[in-house]
Amino acid sequence: MIIELLILFFAAFLAATILPFYSEVILFALLREGGDPLLLVVVATIGNTLGAVVNWYLGRYLLHFQDRRWFYFSKKQIGRAQEWFQRYGFWSLLLAWMPVGGDALTLIAGIMRVNLWLFILLVGIGKGLRYLSVVFLQDWSAI
Repeated sequence: MIIELLILFFAAFLAATILPFYSEVILFALLREGGDPLLLVVVATIGNTLGAVVNWYLGRYLLHFQDRRWFYFSKKQIGRAQEWFQRYGFWSLLLAWMPVGGDALTLIAGIMRVNLWLFILLVGIGKGLRYLSVVFLQDWSAI
Protein backbone atom coordinates (compact mmCIF):
# COMPACT_ATOMS: atom_id res chain seq x y z
CA MET A 1 0.00 0.00 0.00
CA ILE A 2 3.02 2.32 0.42
CA ILE A 3 3.58 2.45 -3.35
CA GLU A 4 -0.07 3.31 -3.96
CA LEU A 5 0.08 6.09 -1.35
CA LEU A 6 3.21 7.53 -2.97
CA ILE A 7 1.54 7.43 -6.37
CA LEU A 8 -1.49 9.23 -4.93
CA PHE A 9 0.73 11.80 -3.20
CA PHE A 10 2.67 12.62 -6.37
CA ALA A 11 -0.47 12.62 -8.52
CA ALA A 12 -2.10 15.08 -6.12
CA PHE A 13 1.08 17.16 -6.03
CA LEU A 14 1.24 17.37 -9.84
CA ALA A 15 -2.47 18.09 -10.08
CA ALA A 16 -2.00 21.22 -7.96
CA THR A 17 0.79 22.66 -10.09
CA ILE A 18 0.24 24.36 -13.41
CA LEU A 19 0.66 20.96 -15.10
CA PRO A 20 -2.61 19.32 -16.17
CA PHE A 21 -3.20 16.21 -14.07
CA TYR A 22 -6.16 14.63 -12.26
CA SER A 23 -5.55 12.92 -8.95
CA GLU A 24 -9.21 12.15 -8.27
CA VAL A 25 -9.09 9.23 -10.69
CA ILE A 26 -6.30 7.61 -8.68
CA LEU A 27 -8.06 8.35 -5.39
CA PHE A 28 -11.26 6.83 -6.74
CA ALA A 29 -9.41 3.69 -7.90
CA LEU A 30 -7.67 3.27 -4.53
CA LEU A 31 -10.99 3.64 -2.76
CA ARG A 32 -12.47 0.94 -5.01
CA GLU A 33 -9.53 -1.31 -4.08
CA GLY A 34 -10.50 -0.98 -0.41
CA GLY A 35 -8.02 1.69 0.69
CA ASP A 36 -8.62 3.48 3.99
CA PRO A 37 -10.67 6.56 3.01
CA LEU A 38 -9.30 8.80 5.77
CA LEU A 39 -5.67 7.91 5.01
CA LEU A 40 -6.21 8.45 1.29
CA VAL A 41 -7.85 11.84 1.86
CA VAL A 42 -5.00 12.94 4.15
CA VAL A 43 -2.29 11.85 1.69
CA ALA A 44 -4.04 13.45 -1.29
CA THR A 45 -4.71 16.67 0.63
CA ILE A 46 -1.10 17.00 1.77
CA GLY A 47 0.23 16.30 -1.73
CA ASN A 48 -2.19 18.69 -3.38
CA THR A 49 -1.56 21.44 -0.84
CA LEU A 50 2.22 21.13 -1.23
CA GLY A 51 1.79 21.35 -5.01
CA ALA A 52 -0.16 24.57 -4.47
CA VAL A 53 2.74 25.87 -2.35
CA VAL A 54 4.96 25.45 -5.43
CA ASN A 55 2.54 27.73 -7.31
CA TRP A 56 2.62 30.20 -4.41
CA TYR A 57 6.43 30.35 -4.63
CA LEU A 58 6.28 30.74 -8.41
CA GLY A 59 3.88 33.64 -7.95
CA ARG A 60 6.02 35.15 -5.22
CA TYR A 61 9.00 35.45 -7.55
CA LEU A 62 7.17 35.72 -10.85
CA LEU A 63 7.17 39.49 -11.05
CA HIS A 64 10.97 39.60 -11.12
CA PHE A 65 10.69 38.43 -14.73
CA GLN A 66 7.78 40.51 -16.00
CA ASP A 67 10.00 42.76 -18.11
CA ARG A 68 11.49 39.82 -19.99
CA ARG A 69 10.42 39.22 -23.55
CA TRP A 70 9.47 35.61 -22.92
CA PHE A 71 7.25 36.43 -19.94
CA TYR A 72 3.82 34.91 -20.52
CA PHE A 73 1.55 37.43 -18.75
CA SER A 74 1.11 41.09 -19.66
CA LYS A 75 1.25 43.78 -16.98
CA LYS A 76 -2.43 44.39 -17.68
CA GLN A 77 -3.31 40.73 -17.00
CA ILE A 78 -1.35 40.73 -13.76
CA GLY A 79 -2.96 44.00 -12.70
CA ARG A 80 -6.42 42.59 -13.37
CA ALA A 81 -5.65 39.45 -11.39
CA GLN A 82 -4.35 41.52 -8.47
CA GLU A 83 -7.48 43.69 -8.50
CA TRP A 84 -9.68 40.60 -8.50
CA PHE A 85 -7.78 39.08 -5.60
CA GLN A 86 -7.95 42.32 -3.62
CA ARG A 87 -11.70 42.48 -4.19
CA TYR A 88 -12.42 38.92 -3.03
CA GLY A 89 -9.56 38.57 -0.57
CA PHE A 90 -7.67 35.63 0.80
CA TRP A 91 -10.90 33.75 1.57
CA SER A 92 -11.08 32.97 -2.13
CA LEU A 93 -8.22 30.52 -1.50
CA LEU A 94 -10.85 28.12 -0.16
CA LEU A 95 -11.78 27.74 -3.85
CA ALA A 96 -8.25 26.79 -4.95
CA TRP A 97 -9.52 23.23 -5.48
CA MET A 98 -11.55 24.27 -8.53
CA PRO A 99 -10.38 22.71 -11.81
CA VAL A 100 -10.69 26.01 -13.65
CA GLY A 101 -8.97 28.96 -12.02
CA GLY A 102 -7.76 27.21 -8.88
CA ASP A 103 -4.12 27.10 -9.97
CA ALA A 104 -4.30 30.75 -10.97
CA LEU A 105 -5.57 31.63 -7.50
CA THR A 106 -2.54 30.03 -5.91
CA LEU A 107 -0.18 31.90 -8.24
CA ILE A 108 -1.94 35.19 -7.54
CA ALA A 109 -1.71 34.55 -3.80
CA GLY A 110 2.05 34.34 -4.18
CA ILE A 111 2.13 37.54 -6.24
CA MET A 112 0.02 39.26 -3.58
CA ARG A 113 2.37 37.99 -0.86
CA VAL A 114 -0.36 36.24 1.13
CA ASN A 115 1.11 34.83 4.35
CA LEU A 116 2.33 31.31 3.58
CA TRP A 117 0.81 29.72 6.71
CA LEU A 118 -2.58 31.32 6.06
CA PHE A 119 -2.29 30.15 2.46
CA ILE A 120 -1.53 26.56 3.53
CA LEU A 121 -4.42 26.56 6.01
CA LEU A 122 -7.07 27.86 3.59
CA VAL A 123 -5.90 25.90 0.57
CA GLY A 124 -5.57 22.74 2.67
CA ILE A 125 -9.12 23.09 3.97
CA GLY A 126 -10.54 23.60 0.48
CA LYS A 127 -8.58 20.77 -1.07
CA GLY A 128 -9.34 18.42 1.83
CA LEU A 129 -13.06 19.07 1.42
CA ARG A 130 -12.77 18.31 -2.29
CA TYR A 131 -11.12 14.95 -1.60
CA LEU A 132 -13.71 14.17 1.07
CA SER A 133 -16.40 14.79 -1.54
CA VAL A 134 -14.71 12.23 -3.82
CA VAL A 135 -14.89 9.70 -0.96
CA PHE A 136 -18.60 10.40 -0.47
CA LEU A 137 -19.27 10.19 -4.20
CA GLN A 138 -17.50 6.84 -4.33
CA ASP A 139 -19.59 5.57 -1.41
CA TRP A 140 -22.74 6.91 -3.04
CA SER A 141 -21.94 5.14 -6.32
CA ALA A 142 -21.67 1.82 -4.44
CA ILE A 143 -25.33 2.03 -3.44
